[in-house]
Amino acid sequence: MNFLYNIAVTLTWYLLKIVAIFNKKIHSFVDGRSRAIDKISEKIAINDQVIWLHCASLGEFEQGRPLIENIKSSYPNYKIVLTFFSPSGYEVQKNYSLADVITYLPIDTVNNARIFLNVVHPKIAIFIKYEFWPNILKELKNRNVTTILVSGIFRSNQIFFKDYGSWMRRSLKAFSHFFVQNENSMKLLHSIGYSNTSVSGDTRFDRVHEITHQDNHLDFIEHFVQNKYILVAGSTWPKDEELLVNYINNFAGDDEKFIIAPHNITEKGIENLQRSIIKKTILFSDKKNKNDAQVFIVNTIGILTKIYSYANVAYVGGGFGVGIHNILEPAAYGVPIIIGPNFKKFKEAIDLVNLKACFAIKDQEELNQYLIQLHSDEKFREEKILLTKNYISKNTGATEIILSYISKKI
Repeated sequence: MNFLYNIAVTLTWYLLKIVAIFNKKIHSFVDGRSRAIDKISEKIAINDQVIWLHCASLGEFEQGRPLIENIKSSYPNYKIVLTFFSPSGYEVQKNYSLADVITYLPIDTVNNARIFLNVVHPKIAIFIKYEFWPNILKELKNRNVTTILVSGIFRSNQIFFKDYGSWMRRSLKAFSHFFVQNENSMKLLHSIGYSNTSVSGDTRFDRVHEITHQDNHLDFIEHFVQNKYILVAGSTWPKDEELLVNYINNFAGDDEKFIIAPHNITEKGIENLQRSIIKKTILFSDKKNKNDAQVFIVNTIGILTKIYSYANVAYVGGGFGVGIHNILEPAAYGVPIIIGPNFKKFKEAIDLVNLKACFAIKDQEELNQYLIQLHSDEKFREEKILLTKNYISKNTGATEIILSYISKKI
């Protein structure tokens, strides 16, 4: 199987090079990987002490961020190499100041794994949540590098737990320790012979808890809010927006205001959204007065986390598609949350739905029902706020557990 895997990886790489000629996003994917080794070599000397963290994308970066910040303050003599698989993660965080090198992870060939680890030569390798690259993991094992998985989550349908998955199970031998989010993940690892596990929880709870204590003031949002009841809809997709616009146009009261931050902020998409709303609407990019509109459309990135601090209720998009986006950010502010039906892959969503602090809807009628109740019944809303805050508070602390382990390996 390793032989077939290596052939598939090599063929995929050559195919991507061809596609990159015609596709801008794939070009970034290919070009970034082609230059990764040179980029690292420019910043990392052979005698540097290095900790390497790998994130698939932006969400995993947020999980790793509390670790990076604590490692940088506790071990300033160590250099940090941060790698991404996804262009979306890399492009947003490529200028992150606490990492010494930020780059793409090279494609997982045998030769790339060897060259990459020669130039990085990490003392500790940290993988965030998932992404298991067999050649890189095998090389880490051969070099006896302390390798840990952080905020890991395992499910029974993954290849590790299938009869035909022995070749991937072997790659897990590279891990010195698995820090997983829940008991089920630990039981699954135990079932295939890995007892070097701890249930530490999810470091994202520490991250979002920290965010609530930073300065989240935004002048232009203050001017828009005007002490009104605020619904913040974050990372919305067209289906989410269709339901929300229907509510805004037909059911919203004058005392309600809405902030919508679409997941994709293409010019055409923003125009279509703005045109569909009959209430007065303003864009982030507009220079006009923002306090007399009822709907604020955020056609920029990077400020949604702060905007959630102004919410009385939050709608988190994606639940009518591939899956919901980050609900921990609004939850950290104690905001009641509404989501679409596709949330079963997200432990925090399942937990909050079971606590009745988050409401999963399947249609317009249910959206209207919950929005009207949350708006009109202050006691009901306050109950949900308390449940959400308590949930966040009870789940912080993963970062401290992992740092304690790291301190014994440095």
